[in-house]
Amino acid sequence: MDFLTKELIYQKTPQQLTAFLYEACIDHLKEAIVCIETNKYPEANSKLQKVNDIIERLGVGLNYEAGIIANQLDTLYNYMANQVIMGNLKKDIPILQEVLSILDQLASSWNEAMNMENTDGQRELYRKTNAYEKNVMVTNRD
Repeated sequence: MDFLTKELIYQKTPQQLTAFLYEACIDHLKEAIVCIETNKYPEANSKLQKVNDIIERLGVGLNYEAGIIANQLDTLYNYMANQVIMGNLKKDIPILQEVLSILDQLASSWNEAMNMENTDGQRELYRKTNAYEKNVMVTNRD
């Protein structure tokens, strides 16, 4: 994950910050799996605690006014947090790989939605600019 300064964080949209959280969560989870594979259990424990901290932050940031999707994400975040705890206790890589798979899918969907939003925003800006130019670019016919 990119190193983020406080100034850089304040320049990001909430959507971009969520994407960064997904990325950090995935990175820590991948590192934890490697640590378990190499019997570095204290380091794996530390990374998995960070994973659960990030999952908790993602849950806290949910907008429940968005409808059923927020409730479904909340349930999914709780499931993943419980699986991370179980995977950490048992040092069970398949459990952690399942969480990694879910996070990968969520991050991919999130980024795709952000890109669609940017494209829609660019189209809207283009439409407004063209409308403005049509109204302003009237030639003087004297």
